[in-house]
Amino acid sequence: MSTQSKPTRRAFFAGLGAVAAAGVAVKLAGKPAEPVAAAPAPSEPEGTSYRLSEHVKKYYRTAKI
Repeated sequence: MSTQSKPTRRAFFAGLGAVAAAGVAVKLAGKPAEPVAAAPAPSEPEGTSYRLSEHVKKYYRTAKI
């Protein structure tokens, strides 16, 4: 007869919970998040491309459902 006990489902889930908790602790204890710099506002494109003009904005406002 062996001296090792048969692993149970309860022990498996307890170990799984411990591993998950350790993973969360490592994730939270990682290096602190650096502040994200605000991106500069995009300027109006040059040329004949699509532009969001006042009459287009008015259409979008009136076309809402």
